[in-house]
Amino acid sequence: MSARLPVVTLDGPAGVGKTTLARRMAESLGLAYLDTGAMFRCMALKLGPGAEKLPEEELRTRCAHWTFSLGGMGQQSTLFCNGVAVRGEVRTEEVGMLAARIATVPVVRDILRQTQRAIGESSALVAEGRDMGTVVFPDARFKFFLDAAPEVRAMRRLRDLEERGEAAELTSLTEQIRQRDALDRNRAVAPLRPAPDALIVDTSHLDISGVLGVMLHHISVHGGPQSLRG
Repeated sequence: MSARLPVVTLDGPAGVGKTTLARRMAESLGLAYLDTGAMFRCMALKLGPGAEKLPEEELRTRCAHWTFSLGGMGQQSTLFCNGVAVRGEVRTEEVGMLAARIATVPVVRDILRQTQRAIGESSALVAEGRDMGTVVFPDARFKFFLDAAPEVRAMRRLRDLEERGEAAELTSLTEQIRQRDALDRNRAVAPLRPAPDALIVDTSHLDISGVLGVMLHHISVHGGPQSLRG
């Protein structure tokens, strides 16, 4: 059996709670946290609408203008693009749809995969995204796939937006999530699916603490946190 990287992967569809859970898990385990979705969102925002239609070489050249790095540990982990922290500007629904489109482009996925892999090979971390356990870190020590019904995810998203004072409508959010699911699950390159050795967790009827407890228990009985520290 090949050596396992000291990495925990969390994959799953939009709105399932990956970001919150990955941050909480990184804090619990004392590891860095890598938000790969934010990398795609940031790249999509910088490239702009319609970038998925650009020629491959032009995309490769434009993507080379931006480099990502990771600083901090646990909930203080911060993703940087060209030395500037990636913040809430990438969290809008519009940017999310741009990211879903740019994520279908093989050259963009390959560029970001190489960056993500390099970060994971340099330090133990919790990585969340859509193909962490299948493509980027197939040799990760622990893999989880989180899922929930689209209606449940839309309701969670609605509550998040309302708490931030942003207007939203449940029917529209549900449709956006269904569209995002279709793009993620049906793309030709690295479609969204569980890794064969991932623990699948249905979060529909669990709160954040409940899901976190399931995952930490799994880690505890399969080597414990010490197995992530070399």
